[in-house]
Amino acid sequence: MTQTTNQAPGKSPHMLKRFVQAKEEEVAELKQSYAQYGPPLPCSTRTPGLSPTLSQAGPGAVIAEYKPASPSQGPIAPDMSPEQAGQLFVQGGAAAVSVLTDRRFFGSSPRALAALAGTGLPLLRKDFIIHPIQVTETAATPASAFLLIARLFVRDSEGLRMIYQAGLSAGLEPVVEIFDEHDVSAAKGLGAKIILVNSRDLDTLHLDPDRHRQLIQYKEDPELWICASGLSARSQIEDMTRLGYAACLIGTSIMHSPDRLAALQALTYGQEL
Repeated sequence: MTQTTNQAPGKSPHMLKRFVQAKEEEVAELKQSYAQYGPPLPCSTRTPGLSPTLSQAGPGAVIAEYKPASPSQGPIAPDMSPEQAGQLFVQGGAAAVSVLTDRRFFGSSPRALAALAGTGLPLLRKDFIIHPIQVTETAATPASAFLLIARLFVRDSEGLRMIYQAGLSAGLEPVVEIFDEHDVSAAKGLGAKIILVNSRDLDTLHLDPDRHRQLIQYKEDPELWICASGLSARSQIEDMTRLGYAACLIGTSIMHSPDRLAALQALTYGQEL
């Protein structure tokens, strides 16, 4: 039986609509700014590519996430700056870094990408990308990849393809996030090379621990699959590796730990160092 856990108390089951509305406001601001001042130039010092780095790291790689807050749990690491997170991720053996850049729900901003570029690790911009202008914004940062959530385009496959292609044209790697079989079809239709399975439903914020196992059956070579949400132990990473995932994206369990370095090392190396 499918289990669901970790719904934030008092949260609306229609979070996806709230996410999109907030992004529409930000997109309008970007359009106004770029019309007045012109679009920003692409960043000339982009971090290493995500897919080649994960391929070189080998199975069981950990993508550590900078995540100051979340709509499901509220404040997570309000005491940690991006620079501090970067030092932690390098010392802890992370293969890459996921960076939440949403202001309203995750307490961060795109400025965190520049602050984390010093890690020398691939940076994945994780946000609600709904318009190509946000790809232009991303290309002006050191990020080498960005998250593209298929669920945001259930009635707009052309919009999804437009942003995916804009990312490729900008020299960025789109990481297509999926949650169900419909999302799988959307990702396959794009020819997505990197696919991320999120076991947390964006509408309800429910966590479905079976989702990673259910969807990996659709993986085909040479796709690179990543799993995210609900992961907190090395044994889970090893299970996901056996299923066929190239990497696991983990943020909350690291940030909540009283000893974050030990928590990350336990995930990357299997023991506290």
